[in-house]
Amino acid sequence: DLGSTTTKAVVMDDKGQVLGRGITNSRSNYDTAARVSKLEAFIDARLSLIRRELDKEPAVAGRVDEIIDGLTRNFRREQFIEQLGDLEQTCVANVEGPRFAGKEKAIVGALTEVFRRLREEEADKLFAPDAQRKSDFFRDLAGSRFMQIGEEVARANGVGFDHLLHMYDKSIIEVENRPPSADMNRKFRSAMERVRGEMSSALDTAALGAPIDAALEIDMSEHYVVGTGYGRVRLPFPKEHIRSEILCHGLGAHLMYPKTRTVLDIGGQDTKGIQIDDKGIVVNFQMNDRCAAGTGRYLGYVADEMNMGLHELGPLAMKSTKSIRINSTCTVFAGAELRDRLALGDKREDILAGLHRAIMLRAMSIISRSGGITEQFTFTGGVAKNEAAVKELRQLVKENYGEVQINIDPDSIYTGALGASEFARRAVVEA
Repeated sequence: DLGSTTTKAVVMDDKGQVLGRGITNSRSNYDTAARVSKLEAFIDARLSLIRRELDKEPAVAGRVDEIIDGLTRNFRREQFIEQLGDLEQTCVANVEGPRFAGKEKAIVGALTEVFRRLREEEADKLFAPDAQRKSDFFRDLAGSRFMQIGEEVARANGVGFDHLLHMYDKSIIEVENRPPSADMNRKFRSAMERVRGEMSSALDTAALGAPIDAALEIDMSEHYVVGTGYGRVRLPFPKEHIRSEILCHGLGAHLMYPKTRTVLDIGGQDTKGIQIDDKGIVVNFQMNDRCAAGTGRYLGYVADEMNMGLHELGPLAMKSTKSIRINSTCTVFAGAELRDRLALGDKREDILAGLHRAIMLRAMSIISRSGGITEQFTFTGGVAKNEAAVKELRQLVKENYGEVQINIDPDSIYTGALGASEFARRAVVEA
C-alpha cells in the first residue's frame, strides 16, 4: 500500500493468515519505499515463524514474548549499525568540492568520530530493553543522535557544525533510497547471540538454537503481489495486480471485522467514506474533493506551525478543558487562523481540540454522503492512531447515529495492504 507519507506491506500465507507486516516512510523514491516495506514485512513474517517454533519448545515456556522482544530489538540494532556504516561512507565520499577545500581532513576526522560514537555508544542505548524510541525509522533515529553528537564533535575539532549538517542532509537521502541488505539470517543469528547474553543467567539458552535454526531454514516464496494506495500507478505491476484504495480498504476492514458495513479511512492525502456488503465488496463511497483539508497532511501542517511532532498533537489536545471553534480545515488558511487564536491568548490544547473536531466534522459529512453508518463502523488509516481524533469521532457518531459499535484496530494503518494481500491470495487460489 504505497501511501503519500507511509508505505505498508502485509505478507499473507495461502490459508489467509497474516504472517508479517512492514512499514516505512514513503520518501521521494516510491520504488525504494515499496521494496523496504516488503522487506520489513518479510522480517516480521520470519519473526512469526520463529515464534511458532519457540512455542513448541518446553524449555522456553512462558518466556517466548521476552525472547521475541529481545530478538526484534537486537535485529533492529544490527540493521541500524549496517545503515550507519553506509551513511558514514556516503558522508565521507561527499566531502568534496570548493566549499570544503583545505578542510577535507578535519571534516572527515569529525565525521569518523561522530559515527564511532553513534556505533559504540548510542546503538546500545537506542536498543536497550527499556529504551523509549519516538520512531523506528532510521532517518529519525540517526538524525536526532547525529545532531546531538555532531555539534559537540564539530566544536572539539574546530569544524563548522554546518559542514557536518550539510553532509548528513545530503547523504541521508542517498542512504534512504538504498534499502538495507536482505541478509536476514545472518542478522537474526547475530541478534540471537546478543539475546543469549542478555538472558544467560535466567534461561537455558542452548534450547534456543534448534527452534531458531528451524525457523530460519523455512523457505518463503513469493507467489503474487497486489499494489494499492496513493502511488499505486508508480508500481511496476501489470494492471491486474493493481487495486484501488477503496476496494482494498473495504476488503481489509471486512477481514478485520466481518460485520463492518461502513468504513472511514483518513490517510495522508485523502478521507474516504466507504460502504461495504457482508462479503467486503464496496457498494458506495465518497472522498474529499480538490484538496488535502482534514487529512493527515493537514495535521502535519498544524504540527509544523506549532513546532511540535505529529505524534504530540493528540495527547496535547486531550488535555483541553474547552474546544475552540475552528472555522476552516483548509491547509492554506489554517496557519493564519492558528496564529490569530494564539495571539488572542487561547491555549494550544484548546485550539488543537477544536482543530480535531473540525477534521472529524468534515469526515462525518463525507460518511453521510456515502450513505451514513449502518451496523458496525470501522475507522482506519494513520489518523486512527490519534486519540483526540478518535475521541471526537466517537462523540459525533453517538450524536448523529446513536450507539454504534466502532472498531479501531491497533494495526488499522495496514488495512489497505491487508485487503491487497487478500486480493493476491484469492488470485493464487483461483488460479
